[in-house]
Amino acid sequence: MVKVGLIGCGAWGRNLLRNFANLPGCTLLTCCDESPKQVEKLCPSYPGIKFTQDHREVIENPNLDAVVISTPPANHFELSRAAILADKDVFVEKPLVLEVKEGEELVKLAEENKKILMVGHIMEYHAATLKLREYIAKGELGKVYYLYSTRVNLGKVRDIENALWSFAPHDISMILFLLEKEPVWVTATGQCYLQKDKGIEDVVFMNMRFDDGTMAHVHVSWLDPHKERRLTVVGDKKMAVFDDTKSAEKIWIYDKGVETKQDYSTYGEYLSLRFGDVVIPSIPAAEPLRTECQHFIECVQSRRTPRSDGRDGLRVSKVLDAAQRSLKKGGSPVKIG
Repeated sequence: MVKVGLIGCGAWGRNLLRNFANLPGCTLLTCCDESPKQVEKLCPSYPGIKFTQDHREVIENPNLDAVVISTPPANHFELSRAAILADKDVFVEKPLVLEVKEGEELVKLAEENKKILMVGHIMEYHAATLKLREYIAKGELGKVYYLYSTRVNLGKVRDIENALWSFAPHDISMILFLLEKEPVWVTATGQCYLQKDKGIEDVVFMNMRFDDGTMAHVHVSWLDPHKERRLTVVGDKKMAVFDDTKSAEKIWIYDKGVETKQDYSTYGEYLSLRFGDVVIPSIPAAEPLRTECQHFIECVQSRRTPRSDGRDGLRVSKVLDAAQRSLKKGGSPVKIG
């Protein structure tokens, strides 16, 4: 039985609390949140769990095997580092860190101490993402030309991190997971409308370029009339759309494309459009977060490397860092070293 402690019981932390408190093979012993109102609110619903406002009571607890961290990103490095040094396995929410050097240090520290370090890239555990990756890996879509994602909504305005750091980790991790490769350069443009004095971008348009010519575009915003969570993949054989706002039929595969054909009357070639069937595969209705949490517990038990391990988190952090630097340069390309 894996004994777990949770730090951070805010909006997303409450979802982690609900899952880890009910997972087989796991016992959630203690939870921490700096807000006394939050602690007071949660205590009655979880009578078997000890609540505290001091994160040290979680990290320094000798009875715990693992620590789950769901705090503002600025705290991820220090809390994760302290937990690893306290001989704990770590699950930390996205993004892993705000500074690439900090991410490199965490990855090295976890490997040296033989600790599990897993990042909450939830889209890598979504059944629809796994199905889409299967289609790509099997060559069903052919060579992937480009991808573009939209993650927008009206509300949930942050006053610390911008829309890029708040929303884009989902799409970046999903795109890198699907393509199984990393971009060579990144560009990003955005604008601050609601909090100009703080320099917090409400909308960001980011582009990634891969060494084989594949492109990916990510649009994130909390200032939009629509709620959209959509990814489109365009291949030379077929095209796919993943719409996470749908309760069912989340993936549509379009047998559409452009083909080059020989024109024997002129001894030339011409382009022909192809319009075929639309396939809607069946997707299991599993909660991605529960699947992700279960994966962490299984990795702690078996000591195997998580799907979204520290190196995966570091890859995403490098893209975010490059995009942030491009933002400050007005959209100039930034290479990923």
